[in-house]
Amino acid sequence: MPDVYLCEIVKHEKLNDTAFAVTVLCADLASNARPGQFIHVKCGESLILRRPFGVCRVLGDTMMFVFEVKGKGTSWLSLLKTGDILDILGPLGNGFSFPDGKIIVIGGGLGTPPMLHTAESAKQAVTAVLGFRDKSRVMLVNEFEAACEKVYLTTDDGSMGICGSVTVPLEDLLKKGGFEAVMACGQLAMEHAVAKLCEKYNVPCQVSLEERMGCGVGACLVCACAIQQESKEHMKRVCKDGPVFDAKKIISR
Repeated sequence: MPDVYLCEIVKHEKLNDTAFAVTVLCADLASNARPGQFIHVKCGESLILRRPFGVCRVLGDTMMFVFEVKGKGTSWLSLLKTGDILDILGPLGNGFSFPDGKIIVIGGGLGTPPMLHTAESAKQAVTAVLGFRDKSRVMLVNEFEAACEKVYLTTDDGSMGICGSVTVPLEDLLKKGGFEAVMACGQLAMEHAVAKLCEKYNVPCQVSLEERMGCGVGACLVCACAIQQESKEHMKRVCKDGPVFDAKKIISR
C-alpha cells in the first residue's frame, strides 16, 4: 500500500487562464515518484473521494502537480496558499518505460504537465510535441525547452505555434525516423491518433490513460479498461495496472 503524506505547499501559482501549479515539500514522495505516475489528493474535509493528478515535476525534495478548476475539489485547491498542508496518497500506478535511443514525448492540454517529468527524467535525447486549444491554454513551454532537444508547439486555432493537432509535427518526425519510442498523455482521441501514426511508422507507443477514479489503488474497479493480452481481452485497472499502457494493447470501444 502506498504511503499518505502531509505535505506543505511551498508554491502555488497560476500557469495560464485556466491552470494552476502546486508545489509541495515532501522528500519521500519526491524521491519515489517515477515518470508517468500520479498522486491522489484529499481536497477538503467535506469531499470523501480524493482527486488524481499526474506528477509534473520533481526538483530536490519538492514535487509539482498541475490542475484546472473543474468542480468542488479543484475549486478548493485553487484557493489554497503557501504554507497550507495537503494530504497526499502516492506515488501511484506504473509509469513510462524508457528505451535506449531518442524518444518523443507528446502532451495534449492538461496531459502536458506529466510529460515534463518524463522529459526531465530521460537519459536520452527528447523531442517534445505539445498541443493546446489556443494561446490562452499554453503552459510550461520554457521548461520543456530547457529539458528537450527540440519542442514543437501546436494550437487548434493557430493562435500560437503550428495550426492543428499534435499529429502534424509528429508525422513529420516519424517520417524522418531515428526515434525508439513515443510517449503520450492527453485526451483519448488524441492518443488514438498518435497511436495510429506510430503503428503506421512502426514506432513503439506508450500512452497514459485518463479515467475517473475512486480509490486510486485498484480496489474499487471504477477505472477499468479493456486490454488485449495473449490474444484475449482482459479488464485492467488504470490506477494500479496503468495509467501507462502499450498503445497496441488498448481495445477501443
